[in-house]
Amino acid sequence: MSDTRVHGAPVTGSAQAKVRRLVVFVLLFALVVIAANGLSGLLERLLRSGQVLAGQGVEGLALSLAFTLIGGPLAALLWWLVWRRLPEEAERSAPSWGLYVAALYTMSLVLFVTSLLALAASFIGADNPDWRSPLSVGLVWALVWWWHRWMWRHPARGPLELATVPAVIGTYFGLGLGVGAAVTALGSLLDVAIRGSMDLTSTADPWWQSILQDLIWAAGGALVWWWHWVRGGARRLRGGFADVGLIVVGVLAAGLLALGGAGTVLFVLLRLAFDRQGSLLELLAPLGPAIASAAVGSLVWRYYRTAAAGRAERTRQAGVLVTSGVALAAAATGVGVILNAALSIAVSPLAGGNARTLLLGGISSLAVGGFVWWLAWRPARQHRQVDAVTMGRRVYLVAVFGLSAVVALVALLVIGYRLFEFFLAEVTGGSLVDRIRAPLGLLVAAALASGYHFAVWRQDRSRQAAAGAGRKRTIGHVILVAGSDPEPLRRAVEELTGAGVTLWSRADVGVRALAATSAEAGPVPAAGGGAPHGPSADRLAEALAGVSAKRVLVITGPDEGVDVIPLRG
Repeated sequence: MSDTRVHGAPVTGSAQAKVRRLVVFVLLFALVVIAANGLSGLLERLLRSGQVLAGQGVEGLALSLAFTLIGGPLAALLWWLVWRRLPEEAERSAPSWGLYVAALYTMSLVLFVTSLLALAASFIGADNPDWRSPLSVGLVWALVWWWHRWMWRHPARGPLELATVPAVIGTYFGLGLGVGAAVTALGSLLDVAIRGSMDLTSTADPWWQSILQDLIWAAGGALVWWWHWVRGGARRLRGGFADVGLIVVGVLAAGLLALGGAGTVLFVLLRLAFDRQGSLLELLAPLGPAIASAAVGSLVWRYYRTAAAGRAERTRQAGVLVTSGVALAAAATGVGVILNAALSIAVSPLAGGNARTLLLGGISSLAVGGFVWWLAWRPARQHRQVDAVTMGRRVYLVAVFGLSAVVALVALLVIGYRLFEFFLAEVTGGSLVDRIRAPLGLLVAAALASGYHFAVWRQDRSRQAAAGAGRKRTIGHVILVAGSDPEPLRRAVEELTGAGVTLWSRADVGVRALAATSAEAGPVPAAGGGAPHGPSADRLAEALAGVSAKRVLVITGPDEGVDVIPLRG
């Protein structure tokens, strides 16, 4: 046994204390929201002094006064009672305190940013914009946001639990706001450039007005993103919610946007070449927004794929698998649509161009999705893989196989219903093939995806069984307690023992107060950054040599230390 150091863990108290904190923070949240709404209403009335307010007479003034003069003092009193107890470790480390700060920080950020951006955009092209209402809401909620940002960053009373949530949510709120507005602005500009000479219909507003308004929203979203991601240090956060946000928003959502835009661009080009039904103006209508979606989505997708490459191995693998899954869904959809359109053309060769349009849509989806899936998944490399199969890969294969099987089952039930309906009832209009071609295409696509991934899963199982056949298993299951980036240690233990591994993360390794990520404190490394990631594979092999037990507890430290404890039962 190596030297042991006991690290105290924060104790959040009894169940009664937890319930008390939950009730107090729910009440504080409600009182702050009530007081802010009342104050914004009074500020708007002050700005509108001398104007006639239709529908906002004495009742509105009384409501604003009640919210401000009753809710405000109660919120201040309750906050003071909470604030004076936060130096206690149990209070500061309570999840309810972190949840309260994260919730009101996010709410105030959304309200004040959207209000002020709406205020700025309203001045473009408007003769008499209504600026008083958004200004009053924006100013009040900006104060609430700054107040909660100060509490969140407080070095002695800021939350210890859920401390990274405000930074992550602020980052991806700004990203979503900026990307959405940028796509709209660029799409409108490209639409004017592509169809401007053909669309001569006069509009009430000039074409540049909406583009400038969207650019204001895009700039505001980019500023919020930069404030949290770069200046606030969110890009240096590692693990947990930070990695989940990066994969879900930066890879999954951006990938869907890019693939959807690229598929639509190819679809429009195919229609221009092979399916010129309708006017050219109508055919080109989706092209501008689609190019904007593909360009902006690809830029964000690429940036966050690169950001994921510098993180833990399981995060890097999750980025690759999510990309593969998004592209696989697009490709499988294309296969189903192509089969649907082919059956429609075979049954009714003289049918209109709807089947041809459907066929071109399926081809574009298959081409774009299949190309990206091939680059991300790399089938040839997957079948030649000799390394140990990671947990993420196993979960991905089972998830794709299971979801595809569910889709295939639903499609099969629909086909059965249509068959029985056709033969048992007097159905008029449409042949049997015409009635089942849509679910049949879905069934074939799901069956292909499910069958392929099931075969890969079986191959991985066989490879693992062959690798473990030559050694005798002396350990049934390993509970691995490790610090930051435990994935290499987990794989090493699996290869050494052939047993399943349960990961437990140490709470005393790499814990940093997020307040230190402020610009005044200078750049701060990510949690666990700069510390060794644990013992080497040789050190693990030496520690596990000769151990035989049904369950084994393996505790690794930030250095080369390893404690191996066989467990009974």
